[in-house]
Amino acid sequence: MQQALKEAEQAFDNDEVPVGAIIVVNNKIIARAHNQVELLHDSTAHAEILALTSAFNALGSKYLPEATLYVTLEPCLMCCGALYWSKIGRIVYAASDEKNGFKRITKEEWPFHPKTIVTNGILEQECSFIIKSFFKKKR
Repeated sequence: MQQALKEAEQAFDNDEVPVGAIIVVNNKIIARAHNQVELLHDSTAHAEILALTSAFNALGSKYLPEATLYVTLEPCLMCCGALYWSKIGRIVYAASDEKNGFKRITKEEWPFHPKTIVTNGILEQECSFIIKSFFKKKR
């Protein structure tokens, strides 16, 4: 998660919503990304989506059942759809997103592939702090 937080810090420095993601297979980082919505003028350029694309290219595969995504913020519903189709094995996210996170919309419904394992709360305070700092700076 430390590496995902470094990606979020890069997004912060680029005036993007500071979300970072990495994808790991066999204890090796195969993809890293941060939000680039403003840079690319693309509302779908979330860290998770960009990291997935990079991982697919790195492995030459459209599925990632052996991979783990580490992301600094709870995925939104759009990212959940992409993660579902990737069949990613595990998702670890740091901070909850009460406004745009998948739990707010899906309630009790599981938005991921049935075999996907989800863990949250790793480095939650640090990842929450960078998000709050970003929006405090914007106000």
